[in-house]
Amino acid sequence: MSDARKRVIVIGGGISGLATAHRLWELAPDWQIKLLESADRLGGVLETVHQDGYLLESGADNFITNVPWAIDLCRRIGMESELLETRPGHRTAFVVRRGRLHKIPRGFIIMAPSRMWPIVGTRILSPAGKLRLAAEYFIPARKDDADESLADFVTRRLGREVYDRLVQPLIGGIYTGDPKRLSLLATMPRFREMERTHGSMTRAMVRQMTRQAPRAPEGSGGRYSMFVAPRAGISSMLDAIARRLPPRSIQLDSAVRQVTRTSDRQWQVGFQDAAAGPLEADAVVIATPAAAAARLLQGLDAPLAGALAEIHHSSCAIVTLVYQRDQIDHPMDGFGFVVPIVEQRKILSGSFASVKYVGRAPEDQVVIRVFIGGACQRELFDSTDEQLHDIATRELAELMGIHGAPRLTRIVRYPDTMPQYYVGHRARVREIESRVGRLGGIFLTGNAYHGVGIPFCIHGGEKTAEKVCAFLRAPTQSEPITISDN
Repeated sequence: MSDARKRVIVIGGGISGLATAHRLWELAPDWQIKLLESADRLGGVLETVHQDGYLLESGADNFITNVPWAIDLCRRIGMESELLETRPGHRTAFVVRRGRLHKIPRGFIIMAPSRMWPIVGTRILSPAGKLRLAAEYFIPARKDDADESLADFVTRRLGREVYDRLVQPLIGGIYTGDPKRLSLLATMPRFREMERTHGSMTRAMVRQMTRQAPRAPEGSGGRYSMFVAPRAGISSMLDAIARRLPPRSIQLDSAVRQVTRTSDRQWQVGFQDAAAGPLEADAVVIATPAAAAARLLQGLDAPLAGALAEIHHSSCAIVTLVYQRDQIDHPMDGFGFVVPIVEQRKILSGSFASVKYVGRAPEDQVVIRVFIGGACQRELFDSTDEQLHDIATRELAELMGIHGAPRLTRIVRYPDTMPQYYVGHRARVREIESRVGRLGGIFLTGNAYHGVGIPFCIHGGEKTAEKVCAFLRAPTQSEPITISDN
């Protein structure tokens, strides 16, 4: 088969779909690429709003650089010079204990300590909790390959108090999920590998730091020195990707109803708007949330649709508040805080957006984002806007000593948007990959499979584009084409 002008349709205009379409254009600039988005804008859960002199992010406001995929894409689209590092000096975070914010011990990264003295001095843990954490060095390593929940792994190795007071809120801040159900192997396999290779996470971290000596880890909780953000916001990166695509390749307000097969290697995409005629394609990439992908594929492969529908998603509301700096008693000498479930409060976390990055607000004002809902407090997501505002302002007033009303409030809701990688997720994804491969010409990508951060979505989309090119340039399909492997 010659590399003639092929037709590829990408369904979904979030970062995964954009990365897929852009990589397809890089690899096959003569092909006809059509990116379909049901909304009136690109980006999905990612959106930057410039309002009254503030830069407000509706979704993720930065991305990590310890994997290369997002940085590499920014370099290729000419945006590398526009990336800001987090402000130095306050690269740490807080955790709530008994209604007060305490700094997470330096060197404690997600669920492994690299330094012991900060642990000894912290008020977050009791003496018994500290002793149990120190005993992790001597806990025998698990030998089998079976999956387990994050909660089971952490309590087994670090003890219940470390789980309740440190790990659960940190994991909740990343996944808005319940660590009692989240899969260790699907979310943080590095820690199982540390246990397997070194016998102890503490031993692994100490050896890692010894190899890196004399440089010490910077910050705590979230490795803030490794994060960057576009100067003009996340949407500026999305816009830069979109501008690189061929004219008329992006089609907004185009909700897809179904995908059907018209011949052995030909596909048809039909729209919910009956007046819009269907589009023909040689390959179709579905870059939507798993539930939407399940609906589109129900008529092609019901078991595949069922497996996709089993990938759970949590819902979250983000309340963005702007205050005068002198309204806040707390020194805000960190980038935000997380809240353990055992504190029985009504928020998951708070992010000091204008402390992390310059240019988000005037220097005498601050932007704080408050996260409400998630898998453990699903009922709060259904609160009215007024109730969400009251929850956010009341909690911040109690935790940070804020007095007076905010200058600005903005509320966004994301229903069923954060995928939850429950125990067994990797096996479910293997089943999905196998069934998709047998369809021949249908591809899946997105945050429901191999990673939830911006870099992982970009990597998944770009690897999927490479799979599409391999499929369409092959004279016969000898091997199944599967979801990209991170």
